[in-house]
Amino acid sequence: MRISETNKLEKIIIVGDRVLIKPKSSREQTQSGLYLPPGVQEKEKVQEGYIMKVGPGYPMPADYGFDDEALEQEEQEAVRYLPLQVREGDLAIYLQRDAIEINYLNEKYYIVPQSAVLMLVREEDL
Repeated sequence: MRISETNKLEKIIIVGDRVLIKPKSSREQTQSGLYLPPGVQEKEKVQEGYIMKVGPGYPMPADYGFDDEALEQEEQEAVRYLPLQVREGDLAIYLQRDAIEINYLNEKYYIVPQSAVLMLVREEDL
């Protein structure tokens, strides 16, 4: 039984302002016709890949104010997040130096903070 890409990533939870990127298969041949080994291509400063999962965003501090009533409350407020600009399915151009490489179910992915994403290409349905 073959597991689809979305099903195998279902159990992954991305934390905070990070995104999970699957690197786009890079060109093996340069414009001048030279074939480069994969190690050379991966060391480039800027990479591109598809956004597979997105974290909840930047956590926002709870606004308790300065009155004593807020401090006496035993209820915990749900954490609020400022959502990220990236969306699943976007093509991202990102800085390689900020990426952390992981291997999950024999696939290579990168975990990248949103601040390392330089540009997005989004196919909007009209």
